[in-house]
Amino acid sequence: MVLFHKTLKIGFFIALVFLTSCQYRNDEFVDFMNIEAAKGMKFQVIGQGETDLSQGLPYNCFLPDGTAVNDYSEESEGPNKIKQTSSVTATAIIQELLKYGNQKKVIEIVGTYPSVDGNWDSIRLSGKVVLPKEGKPKRMILVSHYTVGSDAEAPSNCFSLEGILVQQGYGLIIPDYLGYGITANLVHPYLVMDLTARNVVDMYLAVRPWLEAVDRAPEKPELILMGYSQGGANTMAVQHLIETEYWNENDPQRIAIHRVFAGGGPYDVKATYERFVVTDTAGYPVAVPLVVQGMIKGNKLNIQMSDMMQGWLCEKMDPWINSKKYCTSALNTMIGTKVTHELLTKEAMDQKSDKVAELYKAMNANSIISFNWEPEAPVYMMHSMDDETVPYANASNAKNKWQYANITYNFGHYGGHVKTCLRFIFAVNNLLNKEEEENKQYE
Repeated sequence: MVLFHKTLKIGFFIALVFLTSCQYRNDEFVDFMNIEAAKGMKFQVIGQGETDLSQGLPYNCFLPDGTAVNDYSEESEGPNKIKQTSSVTATAIIQELLKYGNQKKVIEIVGTYPSVDGNWDSIRLSGKVVLPKEGKPKRMILVSHYTVGSDAEAPSNCFSLEGILVQQGYGLIIPDYLGYGITANLVHPYLVMDLTARNVVDMYLAVRPWLEAVDRAPEKPELILMGYSQGGANTMAVQHLIETEYWNENDPQRIAIHRVFAGGGPYDVKATYERFVVTDTAGYPVAVPLVVQGMIKGNKLNIQMSDMMQGWLCEKMDPWINSKKYCTSALNTMIGTKVTHELLTKEAMDQKSDKVAELYKAMNANSIISFNWEPEAPVYMMHSMDDETVPYANASNAKNKWQYANITYNFGHYGGHVKTCLRFIFAVNNLLNKEEEENKQYE
């Protein structure tokens, strides 16, 4: 079981891609870094490689808790132990997904693009585009990734679990987010929805013309949105941004959404924090400092971290969390307690205190269900009632908010957060396959 991963810098990643997980066949190699038509575009390629999925997922593929997929076991001991609720294991789900693929080789392309930082000033961010080895993708899927602790888990530095869908013929665009990849030296604005959604959409807007230039534009232009956990909430924020700013048919930058898949997301940040306080339990301890830091620093609140978090935890924020050296399962082990009042100060535990009121205001501003908006494109939303990481209240509150929207809700007892992530990707795979089969009947 992998407990931590050292931060991988972009240069090292490129070398790693060439030497290990990616194997080129010279007669098929396309140098995406030097295609003349793509030079000078907003999306700039800085590394590329080819991954063969015929032997399973590569070693550098991680679950939402930072555990390497190849090291995962339901019978494992320690912080990554998953509650078994059925005979379908994580390994079986992954094997089933790989079995359905019609392409075993995928191309991974790392690049940078212009966006904005926490001050809304210009900055370049990084991310990855994953394409089928052969032919043009059916559609592009814009993926908002789940919470990661180490920079090694950032999409530009690993093989994202959602990459399984590429062997079905889809293409993926996966931003690193601000604070990972080439900006790993910066604090990640955790759950600051408007900023992270903007960073994600900016990558799509940069990649879309690049795909045209390199002759890899999708067969169908309508975009699929997808995300789990932090990515689930951000996917809904991305949908909101697109439908409020890029939905006009006369806009030359118009983005048409085909479908949206959101799973296990903190759609109600305040409800998540309240769960920590009321139960005095944090099933996923690292979420507590991540949420507090994200709200304070990401929203520039007039609150000190020491006002909200115990002194010992404040001292560990930079060497542990902001260093991006450790995955979330390692951080949970290092934190060493799931008792909330051992993480938060007395004032932070008091829901009637002035500082908590200010924190709640920021949380509401960053909760997608607080937005004066209802989704237009069809959404599939999945959440496990057993989720120990993102409380089920997030899903039920989302359903109450959007009860009249075109949303298919799939809430059930699917086990813990990690196992449900695998089920979610499996469900997305099956729903896309079902859609294709239905479309064939009308051709």
